[in-house]
Amino acid sequence: MEDRKLLLCCFIACILFVDVNGENPYRYITWKVTYGDIYPLGVKQQGILINGQFPGPQIDAVTNDNLIISVYNYLNEPFLISWNGVQQRRNSWQDGVSGTNCPIRPGKNFTYVLQVKDQIGSFFYFPSLLLHKAAGGYGGIRIWSRPKIPVPFPTPAGDFTVLAGDWYKRNHYVLRRFLDSGHNLPFPDGLLINGRGWNGYTFTVDPGRTYRFRVSNVGLTTSINFRIQGHKLKLIEVEGSHTLQNTYTSFDIHLGQSCSFLVTADQVPQDYYVVVSSRFTRRVLTTTAILHYSNSKKGVSGPVPGAPTFQIAPSVQQARSIRWNLTASGPRPNPQGSYHYGMITPSRTIMLANSAPYINGKQRYAVNCVSYVPADTPLKLADYFKIPGVFNLGSIPTWPPSGNNAYFQTSVMAANFREYVEIVFQNWEDSVQSWHIDGYSFFVVGMDGGQWTAASRANYNLRDTVARCTTQVYPRSWTAIYMALDNVGMWNIRSENWARQYLGQQFYLRVYSPANSWRDELPIPKNALLCGRARGRHTRPL
Repeated sequence: MEDRKLLLCCFIACILFVDVNGENPYRYITWKVTYGDIYPLGVKQQGILINGQFPGPQIDAVTNDNLIISVYNYLNEPFLISWNGVQQRRNSWQDGVSGTNCPIRPGKNFTYVLQVKDQIGSFFYFPSLLLHKAAGGYGGIRIWSRPKIPVPFPTPAGDFTVLAGDWYKRNHYVLRRFLDSGHNLPFPDGLLINGRGWNGYTFTVDPGRTYRFRVSNVGLTTSINFRIQGHKLKLIEVEGSHTLQNTYTSFDIHLGQSCSFLVTADQVPQDYYVVVSSRFTRRVLTTTAILHYSNSKKGVSGPVPGAPTFQIAPSVQQARSIRWNLTASGPRPNPQGSYHYGMITPSRTIMLANSAPYINGKQRYAVNCVSYVPADTPLKLADYFKIPGVFNLGSIPTWPPSGNNAYFQTSVMAANFREYVEIVFQNWEDSVQSWHIDGYSFFVVGMDGGQWTAASRANYNLRDTVARCTTQVYPRSWTAIYMALDNVGMWNIRSENWARQYLGQQFYLRVYSPANSWRDELPIPKNALLCGRARGRHTRPL
């Protein structure tokens, strides 16, 4: 009798689980990843195409949609796709980085099953292995609000994705050899807007109407500035957070960051420059696209509008001006400001300091003196199967050690589910850093020059700072964030400077729940690829 009751309860639980997920639509996507000839800067290169496109196809989803993305790898190298800003709630199995997933081998395929749970906003995907990002393979992600959720601006007449960033004329495998030989990447050859060089892309608008521009910095090494000749940029969203709608003439976007602007076509009908230029570089790179009024009879004219180049103070001031719209709904109907992040006391402080050491005579990059080296088995699989010797918890300190003795390690930091932490990014180098945390959105509570101390908290914004997943740290400065560890899994914390990431400026945060419950974390996927020391093991029957 007891067995029957148990079976009945399990059956009902399964029905409920299916029904809950069944309420949210499924979108099926198939991608074929191939090499192809591209000419973004006028020179023939080997690019990575998705369904023959560079950049790759746009992903459109609505909050809570399930995305079933089948990826077929026709390259001659292992391949993975990761999803910059998609939080993968309870599901780091789908994160698509080397610490969570086995690569898709040449000639094979893998199907990602992910849900854009409780998210809205502008993001992008990219290839995460072997410096493939330098060959393309990236594309935009737009997560739309559900129809009944109010949005704090009128519906735009159109919605444009702008994927901008630095680019090299050398093929990705040549650049990889630079790094493998112990050198940093050379200075970029140029900038791209949606895979095109100077005046190579056109955005067509109707006079008097307002359009949304979603801009992501998908580059490898440089911050950029975005502007449109003669037009104002009204900021409305940053990486899934509705912002106060401040207006700017130009806007800095650091590596890995995404944001949205409203732009009204309120000027004399003609063509105007859409401009992207590099920031904080010894030589300023610039490229342009065209904003074309549909009734224009005149091409672009006049000088390309300028913007700050080396100056740091205007960028800091601009960053501090980005504020959360407290009354706007996010992915749910309740106002964003109903979450009082500043009233929660962090349980501990973690400080992460970047550095650029030489180890064994070669250039490396490190976090708290630890330069990350990938394991032969994805960390998530090693953790699940309890495979010894792949990594050790606590293999990276939570505070910068004294001295400069950097060393190699497969670094994993331990954390507990539902902790609320303060993380300080300390940058003593002369370059801008850009940090990304997979699986999370965090609150950028403060940034300033010099050394962070406990007294720095006096100037934190504990009311309306923006929540995002990527933040900059200015030269010889610090940035502090608050983050609720509400997402169990193995999560990559990395530099968005891709040379630094490749050469060790990253690690993994293992957020652990002892409950071992599907409520806290989804089970290992049935189709999970198994490699390294996990090869030959079994996922699950159901």
